Amino acid sequence: MSRAKSSLTSLIILLVFAVVAGALYFNRQWVVDELSIWQFKPSSEVTALAEGSSLNDNGKFIYYASQPSIESTQHFNDVCGTTEQSTAILGCYSAQRIYVYNVTDVRLDGIKEVTAAHEMLHAAYQRLSDADRKNVDSLLDVEYNKLKDDAKFAERIAFYARSEPGERDNELHSIIGTEVDSVSPALESYYSRYFTDRKVVLGHYSKYSTVFKEIEDKSNALSASLTTLGSKIEKNTAQYNSDVKSLNQDILDFNTRANNGSFSSQSEFASERAALSARTSALDVKRAQIAADLVTYDAQRKELQAISSESAALNRSIDSKLAPAPSL
Repeated sequence: MSRAKSSLTSLIILLVFAVVAGALYFNRQWVVDELSIWQFKPSSEVTALAEGSSLNDNGKFIYYASQPSIESTQHFNDVCGTTEQSTAILGCYSAQRIYVYNVTDVRLDGIKEVTAAHEMLHAAYQRLSDADRKNVDSLLDVEYNKLKDDAKFAERIAFYARSEPGERDNELHSIIGTEVDSVSPALESYYSRYFTDRKVVLGHYSKYSTVFKEIEDKSNALSASLTTLGSKIEKNTAQYNSDVKSLNQDILDFNTRANNGSFSSQSEFASERAALSARTSALDVKRAQIAADLVTYDAQRKELQAISSESAALNRSIDSKLAPAPSL
């Protein structure tokens, strides 16, 4: 009887071990994540990004399991560098870790929160089951078809196609989740797995992207105005110079006829002289208008230069490739 009990106990232990082993196998990512979080001590700024992007407990779990760090240029480039030079890289998810570039320009407040959420969604996408991923991809494809005709969106997806072939849905998962406010109820419900309120991170994106858009809109408007005004000045100047040449010739002819006594009467002389004087006055008005347009053109040119400088400064602030000079 004692031997039977011993065998039964051993069998139970083996069954428990098998169950535990099976549970660990099928939940190995969760185990790895738990160990990763246990070993990780987030900085206050890393924690602030999680709070500022409104991640819920599940979103924070994935975020902290990815041991996020906020990096300056050199180390960030070592980890997240790309051969593509046309697009600024603000973050990456590499070797199951999240890296966020340390953008410090106060005009772009919120950009790090959006980047952190974007990279967390990459980590979340990696953890989806095959069935979940297939379902999510179909939802993302619906949103993609709504956005694909937008030139900037298409350019961005083309960049990812070059730099990360085959990762379109993965990128859509992060881009749409942090930047697109109107999605299907099913996709919105899905994103609620990770966010307490997704509108918070969307608000951050809207705020800093508006800074770039306003500068771009001003720049485009000024460029168009300068092109139109420049053409007007060129056309009016050419006409003015032609009219001056014609008037000078007519004045010379008038003076020659006056000196030769060719006028039949004083009234004829006065009439032609008055006509020439009126043309002179009209040309003075044209010259003044051209001068005023030149002043406006110069002012707009300087304004465009200032906006271009502002745009360049903003772009430099998010360009991790512009590493500072090494210190001695």
